[in-house]
Amino acid sequence: MDKTQLVSARERYAFGRERRKQMKRLHHKTWTAKQRRESPLKLLEVSTRGRVPTLVALKNELMAASPFGYFRGAVPVMAYDLSLVGNTGICNQLCGDAHVRNLGAFAAPDGRLVFDINDFDETIVAPFEWDVKRMATSLVLAGRAAGAKNLHCREAAAVFLERYRTMMHSFARMPVLEVAKYQVHRLGNVSPVAGILRMAERATPMHTLLTLTEVEGRPSVVKKKGVKTVKGAAKSSERPQRVFRTIPPNLKRVTGALAEQVVGSLAIYAESLQPERRHFLAQYRPMDVAFKVVGTGSVGLRDYVVLMEGNGVKDPLFLQIKEEVASGYAPYVAGALKGRRGKQHQGQRVVNGERAMQLQSDPFLGWTTMEGRDYLVRQLNDHKASIQLEDLKAAGLLEYAGVCGEMLARGHARAGDSAMVAGYVGTSARFDEAVGAFAEAYADQTEVDWKQLVKSLKMPVKKVAK
Repeated sequence: MDKTQLVSARERYAFGRERRKQMKRLHHKTWTAKQRRESPLKLLEVSTRGRVPTLVALKNELMAASPFGYFRGAVPVMAYDLSLVGNTGICNQLCGDAHVRNLGAFAAPDGRLVFDINDFDETIVAPFEWDVKRMATSLVLAGRAAGAKNLHCREAAAVFLERYRTMMHSFARMPVLEVAKYQVHRLGNVSPVAGILRMAERATPMHTLLTLTEVEGRPSVVKKKGVKTVKGAAKSSERPQRVFRTIPPNLKRVTGALAEQVVGSLAIYAESLQPERRHFLAQYRPMDVAFKVVGTGSVGLRDYVVLMEGNGVKDPLFLQIKEEVASGYAPYVAGALKGRRGKQHQGQRVVNGERAMQLQSDPFLGWTTMEGRDYLVRQLNDHKASIQLEDLKAAGLLEYAGVCGEMLARGHARAGDSAMVAGYVGTSARFDEAVGAFAEAYADQTEVDWKQLVKSLKMPVKKVAK
């Protein structure tokens, strides 16, 4: 049956149920490393080609710090492994890198703090269960990193899977527009989330200004119009400015031609914004540029941050200009490397996936291009915060697992077909049990792969929670 011919929710539900014949729910528990034809180390090496060579060692160091750190940076490995087993064929917009630290707080366009999935570097349209399996595995690994017993980690995965399944059935019954604007309530009562929201309240642009910059008694690197260096700057700019600090290895100030190139890319970026957002952007002027190292999986990709100034020094805007490459899942998804008109812009891919899955997105979310490389542009830190693994102990792990299930289900329902997914997962716990078994087995395999990486780097094997 061609699913594009399905009209009613009942038909789509039946189609999802029919997919069980292609991929039985219990078969999701199947996993063995014997299926591999490529080594994880080789896959990781290939994925770092084209990155800044001096930062590849730092990426490996971050991944070697713990099994969870390895997991964060090993999307290409898990994507390959998932491609080796059967799938449902029910494709959805994925987060792509669904794990416990890729949920977090940030400021909505109206200034309110919201909590949602917040990292879409790996977003792609692919089988929905790939996200589910990755999130479930991350809960097991995060629980272990926090010192939880295996039984407790399995229980967390089960809580996540049950919440995902039951919420997907709820979304399948809701009016479409209710799904589109559905808000997850009671988050302030979930202790790990409450802690994240408290951190986010303090993470203001002014806090970032004081943390990442310092006063230097010389003109700004660039001027609002004409992208000029210090030598050609107007007298109005000749006053002490805040400039980026040097914080090795995470932050390094950029000047000269490269700074001009980065600022020049903002013109392309502005065209990707909605008109009213473009109007607000035009009221800021660029003051300084830095190269920044962020995350784990993205280390080695080019990542710049621009300090913008609006109505004076106390009105900062930090724009992150982050290089984006094809999703780690792209080699295993037909046509994923091309858009409708040829080569897909990878920054635009991320923006489209983020806007589809999030209830509210960064108002300055957009994309640009420099020297043939694709970039995502967003605010660097506007009330952003995410979970710390040490907070995922005891009841906190189970509470947070439920939130993960509801958030991922909402994202999938917004950007996909909740009726079809609900029809497949069903009302029993069969899907939950199978994916839970997969999650534990894959967490075990991740620890094996992590030890291989540590050994290859000639580092002592020790478990350190990131």
